Amino acid sequence: MVAVTCCGPDVQPAIPAPTYYLKSSNMSKAYSTEQSIYAGVDVGASHTKVALIDTAGHLCGHGVRKSGVNFSATAEMCLADALHMANCTPDQVTHTVSTGYGRHNVTYATGNQTEIGCHAKGCYFYFPEAITVIDIGGQDNKIIKLDSQGRRISFKMNRKCAAGTGAFLEEMATRLDIPLSDMDGLARQSSETVKIGSYCTVFSATEVLKYVRQGEKVQDIIKGLFASVIRRVLEMDALTEKVVMTGGVVAHNPYLIDLFEEHIGRVIMTPPFPQLAGAIGAALYAKANQTSDNE
Repeated sequence: MVAVTCCGPDVQPAIPAPTYYLKSSNMSKAYSTEQSIYAGVDVGASHTKVALIDTAGHLCGHGVRKSGVNFSATAEMCLADALHMANCTPDQVTHTVSTGYGRHNVTYATGNQTEIGCHAKGCYFYFPEAITVIDIGGQDNKIIKLDSQGRRISFKMNRKCAAGTGAFLEEMATRLDIPLSDMDGLARQSSETVKIGSYCTVFSATEVLKYVRQGEKVQDIIKGLFASVIRRVLEMDALTEKVVMTGGVVAHNPYLIDLFEEHIGRVIMTPPFPQLAGAIGAALYAKANQTSDNE
């Protein structure tokens, strides 16, 4: 396990990181108790994420919880989780920037920024070149294009329909009577891809039930659902040469990245913590003391 500490290199986190987050060695850095920490809070419709970074931008703690119906309370609990993991105190947090659907519900934030700006900043920090960012979230998808200086060229969002989002996969898991967490592993076992023709969540559910009645393997249906997500994203906008994927769907379903790479014929990059991209971007804004929603 990667050590996460603000006070010494050998202190283990009180709250262990999920296994799909243990990809970076940056969190083994030691900190003094006087070290300034910057917080980013991404309050999504599905999950709330908090990221704590130091003055070099290294991640030293994080928290992720379902947003629920009380965004303010969830943001408070995520901050407590992140501080506990980092073995830091609230007094060390110099600035906090919030972003996302519920950014105005974060009572302890000193400022806020748009989710487009935060996802862009979070990804450009890890990949400082011209990139297309694809964020597959719980309720919407985003495609953000950046130039080599990190300036936003364009962005697209699909807020009108949940097809191709985390909510879409969650609904399909319910229809298939399987845990959402099992989808990635089952899709990897597929030998065929069942074509899901509809982009609408309701009509897709009807298609899924039809394939179940016809005796299609659940593994093949799930792979077909993943392929449907990819098609939905690709119809939003054309991609540039360098592509970065983020979001909770990507973090929990890395096989989706493999399928996406097969579809477009090139390697896709992912930051060390895909679900935290927006929160890390918000924390970077906090570090730069850019705390106004100016986009």
